[in-house]
Amino acid sequence: MFARRCLGFSSRNPCLLVCSRRFEQTVGGNPGCRRQQSPSGGESTESVSPLSGDVLGKYAKLHWDDSITRDDPEVQRLKKELLEGSRAALASAITLVESKNPTKRARGNHLLSEILAVERQKLAQQGTDALIFRVGISGSPGVGKSTFIEALGMELIQKHGKKVAVLTVDPTSQTTGGSILGDLTRMNELSRNPRAYIRQSPTSGSLGGVTRGIHEAVILCEGAGYDVVLIETVGVGQSEISVAGMVDLFCLLVGPGHGDELQGVKRGVMELSDLLVVTKSDGELEPKAKITQADYISALKYLRPRKEHWKPKVLRASVFKPDTVSQVWDAMEEFRVTATKNGALLAGRNEQLTMWMWNHVKDELMNVFQHHPDVVKKAPFLEREVRRGLRTPGLAAEVLIRTFFGL
Repeated sequence: MFARRCLGFSSRNPCLLVCSRRFEQTVGGNPGCRRQQSPSGGESTESVSPLSGDVLGKYAKLHWDDSITRDDPEVQRLKKELLEGSRAALASAITLVESKNPTKRARGNHLLSEILAVERQKLAQQGTDALIFRVGISGSPGVGKSTFIEALGMELIQKHGKKVAVLTVDPTSQTTGGSILGDLTRMNELSRNPRAYIRQSPTSGSLGGVTRGIHEAVILCEGAGYDVVLIETVGVGQSEISVAGMVDLFCLLVGPGHGDELQGVKRGVMELSDLLVVTKSDGELEPKAKITQADYISALKYLRPRKEHWKPKVLRASVFKPDTVSQVWDAMEEFRVTATKNGALLAGRNEQLTMWMWNHVKDELMNVFQHHPDVVKKAPFLEREVRRGLRTPGLAAEVLIRTFFGL
């Protein structure tokens, strides 16, 4: 009976499916015993330390508040205000989906479902014209990501009449848990514009520098009526891979004279890029920028394009030359039109949703694992043994996994 209840709950939290097989092996619904063959060939029971009902109940409370439904007044209020374009409602909604509080997370997920239903209806009525444009922008520290994003954002607002949302991912302070870089302070003009919305999200230790809430934030920005969403990443290698899996176009910024970036990890980043932009192409740096552009154009000839419908371009830009920023947007718009016509844009979105489903499963499984009481007790001892060289990391991990399953 409890196994069925466990499976029923797992429909809300797929991470708990791992428990079902174990409970199917229990004797008479008693989670403290498992059927085993005795030496005489008959069945005997052996006391083990499985995931008990009480433990699963605690996990449930850590992940979901069942008292919250899609008819919750707060969910409906935020939905109404969000669809009206309220920036305050958008900020509150993103806070919900980023929260680890079970009640807030439940509200956030129900709100996302409501917004997705509206977006599906718009897609059915308007076709792919209803899709907003998602652009990921990354690059090494110092190439001028925030400065370029502000210039591009103002270009879209002033010359093209767009509403622009900027989601920046900042490293997390180990002291306060907040963002370190503070990109908002470097986009003064854009942050004051009523047709722009800027949101900073600390990585909170997330691998690759992209938080799980960023993808949900993009969906909420769509619901709030923004035409273009720009996502700026930390630029630490793995982050580019993560952000490329949630955007339509991935743009890599490189500085003039950074030819050494053609080596090592940046080769992999180039393979992900749909557009490369050499920044700071003005004044004394312009000759270097031209050389860097030529180097990247040459390097791209030896790489297979990531998308069949698009050959990556390499452009130069300077925030002091508005026409160069316009050229970058023209290239982005060309990509969007091409991908929309041949169906690649919508197909890519659907593939990304599947990928992020599994990313959520991995995150939830790790969260459940780390909160298991026996794992919490045993982990410090194993960490000390690993640091002292008494046990390999692989063996220590195996012990924790066996502890989790009560083996």
